Amino acid sequence: MSSPLSELSTVEEVYAELLSRAPENKMEPRLAPLFRAMDVLGEPNRAFPIIHVTGTNGKTSTARMIEAGLRAHGLRTGRYTSPHLSSVTERISVDGAPVQDATFVRIWNEISPYLAIVDAELVAAGQPRLTYFECVTILGFAVFADEPVDVAVIEVGLGGITDATNVGDGAVSVVTPISLDHTDLLGDTTEDIAREKAGIIKPGGFLVSAAQPVDAAQVLLDKAREVGVPFRFEGVEFGVESRAVAVGGQVVTVQGLAGRYTDLAVPLHGEHQAQNAAVAVAALEAFLGGGERELDADVLREGFAEVSSPGRLEVVRTSPTIVVDAAHNPDGIRVSARALKEAFDFSTLVIVLGVLREKDAEEILRTLQAEFADVPVEFCFTQSASPRAIPAEELSEIALDLGYAEEAVHVAEKLDDAIEYAVERADAVGDFGGGVLITGSITVVGEARTLLGKDQG
Repeated sequence: MSSPLSELSTVEEVYAELLSRAPENKMEPRLAPLFRAMDVLGEPNRAFPIIHVTGTNGKTSTARMIEAGLRAHGLRTGRYTSPHLSSVTERISVDGAPVQDATFVRIWNEISPYLAIVDAELVAAGQPRLTYFECVTILGFAVFADEPVDVAVIEVGLGGITDATNVGDGAVSVVTPISLDHTDLLGDTTEDIAREKAGIIKPGGFLVSAAQPVDAAQVLLDKAREVGVPFRFEGVEFGVESRAVAVGGQVVTVQGLAGRYTDLAVPLHGEHQAQNAAVAVAALEAFLGGGERELDADVLREGFAEVSSPGRLEVVRTSPTIVVDAAHNPDGIRVSARALKEAFDFSTLVIVLGVLREKDAEEILRTLQAEFADVPVEFCFTQSASPRAIPAEELSEIALDLGYAEEAVHVAEKLDDAIEYAVERADAVGDFGGGVLITGSITVVGEARTLLGKDQG
């Protein structure tokens, strides 16, 4: 179809068009426009089976592990995750790599006239036109249908019931650990949040869940029974049997739904990543064999050995060691702090922290204070370029009010200055044991990776 709209020629131009729409933190709680877009595009959401992933923490890492396992089994994969660290193309991956720039732009130009139809209908009805996240989601489905992929691993943007990704029906619905985050939108209790996330559990599917708070687990269980799908929970039907720290990650033994898998090398740090690996194994068993057929352990080992998760306790430089971690809520900070202490023997640590306005900065700071009480630590408060970033000075004031030692608190509004300060302080230790952790928001981690020369992944 020839378009009356001017065609765009670069990823940057497409991204600018996406950014001209309602921003990512203004997701609309609606699905009708998404189904309308799917309808006019020929239902790309029905073109491939889906493994749908929701939860509060661990979604992206779990999605990447599932993807790696599927690829090891010879399947062509799509992976849709959010947000991105460096380039918007990271959100839409084909066979483990960000979609090619030319494909990203071509498919956008092909679907734009149809999105204009939906936009016009929305405006005529007095509603906002398609948002940034809605458009990227539609683009992802269109890319996967065009490739085509054998299976897509789709990560929920926010919640579940009315999330844009919920136009797809998961053959397997995966729920990673649920905790309090986005409480202004999803609810004040894990039960309320679970009710939102349970929206991805569909008839004909299969529920695989991480261990959950009791109230959240009950909600998921009730939903699975309501729609008549099998359900399997970590700690009941599957889980981590053992784990041992290893160079570059850990070695894990997982009791799955249908088999026991020993000596899985997982090149990611922390107990939480072992848990994510167990959930991924169960999801693979559910998808590939209905939870009743054992996977080939050698194939699974091959897949997991290739897993990466950029921005998740990722070492981006040595001498001194600089680790970036995209934890951005108290529970995420807690598990990352424990994993860092387990995997790295730092004699002193400098934490570069930047937090976005909608997050619970005070509780994040309390968590850091508690988790690193036994480690010599300094803090450099900073801010990303995001307009939603809490000013660095404000973060430092919260920290001081919480009892942080004044001599351990530094402020650098610019992230490059903050990194430079942290490196100098870590180097000053003199025993090569100093480390730097950059954390608190995905925007800070994304900008840090760019400043430190890390490619998109």
